[in-house]
Amino acid sequence: METVKLNNGVEMPILGYGVFQVDPAECERCVSDAINTGYRLIDTAQAYFNEEGVGSAIKKSGVKREDLFLVTKIWISNAGEEKAAASIDESLRKLQTDYVDLLLIHQPFGDYYGTYRAMEKAYKSGKARAIGVSNFYSDRFVDLSHFAEIQPAVNQVETHIFQQQKEARKVMKKYNTQIMAWGPFAEGKNNMFKNETLVSIGEKYGKSSAQTALRFLTQEGIIVIPKSVKKERMEQNLDIFDFKLTEEELNEIRALDTGKSLFFSHYDPATVEMIIGLAGGKM
Repeated sequence: METVKLNNGVEMPILGYGVFQVDPAECERCVSDAINTGYRLIDTAQAYFNEEGVGSAIKKSGVKREDLFLVTKIWISNAGEEKAAASIDESLRKLQTDYVDLLLIHQPFGDYYGTYRAMEKAYKSGKARAIGVSNFYSDRFVDLSHFAEIQPAVNQVETHIFQQQKEARKVMKKYNTQIMAWGPFAEGKNNMFKNETLVSIGEKYGKSSAQTALRFLTQEGIIVIPKSVKKERMEQNLDIFDFKLTEEELNEIRALDTGKSLFFSHYDPATVEMIIGLAGGKM
């Protein structure tokens, strides 16, 4: 597995398994299949309500804890230094581990400065090997970075062939922060799986459009966490390191970028109200 080195020297797999929208009742089986397939990076979150399933799968896997890279995220309802600190301990309990490899703020709302202070303390105490953020647009990211003691190691944002985050990546590079993609398949929007450019390039290597998209992102240095509940698809998503796209092919796919989200904008008040509304319940 190819890895990327985070700004504190920690090595992180460039491809992992994400459990967003994986039914909690099915999560243990899915993560077990992923680990057995060869995944070593597992991405979850408090808001997914399936940390317990992830923890159980890891515990039963037989794989040494130090050989796995575990990511979780603090939800808005746990924002603020005191609540975030308590939620970190609760996540560790659910995940059945003494530490996570990467701890992220899930959304840039609520007292995320207090949350980040709690994460810095968790980092210093060994409860997290690296800390960072998720869904932080460049303006809020720069603001947090300037007032943080520990520079965020990762920013997990919507990234796929139609939203390649070209400008945000320039900012992240300046601050030595790694981009991590959620939604690397754009959830199938824009007919991605039948995109002519991806299909044509993939055929040259005997790969699917999905595999070609993942290879493009990883060659761009972006961490990806595709999700599937089917083991055969998990295997296909992992099977992308036996070919390399040419510069010409990379440029063809770069040209597909629209620079816009296919899902939502944090600059839209209605979207912000919707996300904050989801924080009504305790995670």
